[in-house]
Amino acid sequence: MKPKILVTREVFDDVLDYLRQHFEVSANQDDSQLDPQRLADLAADKDGLMTALTERVDEALLSRCPKVRAVCNIAVGYNNIDVPACTARGVMVTNTPGVLDESTADLAWALILATARRVTEAEAYLRTGEWKRWFLKQMLGADVHHATLGIIGMGRIGQAVARRAAGFEMKVIYHNRSRLDPESERRIAATYVSKEQLLEQADFVVLQVPYSPATHHLIGEAELKRMKPTAILVNTARGGVVDDAALVRALKDGTLRGAGLDVFENEPALNPGFLDLKNVVLLPHIGSSTESTRRAMAMTAARNLVAALTGGTPPNLVNPDVKAC
Repeated sequence: MKPKILVTREVFDDVLDYLRQHFEVSANQDDSQLDPQRLADLAADKDGLMTALTERVDEALLSRCPKVRAVCNIAVGYNNIDVPACTARGVMVTNTPGVLDESTADLAWALILATARRVTEAEAYLRTGEWKRWFLKQMLGADVHHATLGIIGMGRIGQAVARRAAGFEMKVIYHNRSRLDPESERRIAATYVSKEQLLEQADFVVLQVPYSPATHHLIGEAELKRMKPTAILVNTARGGVVDDAALVRALKDGTLRGAGLDVFENEPALNPGFLDLKNVVLLPHIGSSTESTRRAMAMTAARNLVAALTGGTPPNLVNPDVKAC
């Protein structure tokens, strides 16, 4: 008998076809939101789960789903999964690193440019019929070329963001939990500085750190005050890395020039204060949302699940200690 799995969100048909070669598949192809009770009911007899960031997998769920042996997330982040609880129960956890780096870096640059040049504000100005004539001080923005780009979090995505800065002849500085080796720094033309130095020097601060208790409100009121009043903050990492309430205040009172945001605390219920501001570009968490990337993410998660439930080691195992449990 084939193992039973649950796919918690709509995925591509070819991914389901691949999974059905190996499993008895239950799939939420109507993409309805699964509350904890419904998720537990659907997962109760399953051997594996293919999840998204919208599903919380914790001890409460696992206790009701004793057969689950693998949880494969369609994301590089996995803060929706209680990894220690999974490890304690012998449940493998996987993610999808590598396949979304370039697309997410592209989106970070879209936010840099859109915020600096007031693109969404200018489009709204045109669409609402306010544009009546040209004048010299019309929609004055900030130059990107030759500016200083500061990147907090220099993993794969951060390095992809840095590489793109060469085309704008920018100075790139970065801060990371651990410094890159000299060859990597040379390749991306980036200089390591302290977090404080980065905030004080950068014209654009781009966040590319994972969310964890250690990075919760990494950027708060004190950090925002340390930044230049002409600076722009871009967050394509995770909601919660920035104190959104503090950011709203900084954007309102001119502590900060602008922000470009793809992620928010408590998303999709973002802080309503953002909606009243013209100096912020808001996107609905679409950093990896290109067809080819999302297909690759889903198929990577599927391959992880096949490996996990057929006796192999998943290529993207987050908790390798689980094998010793």
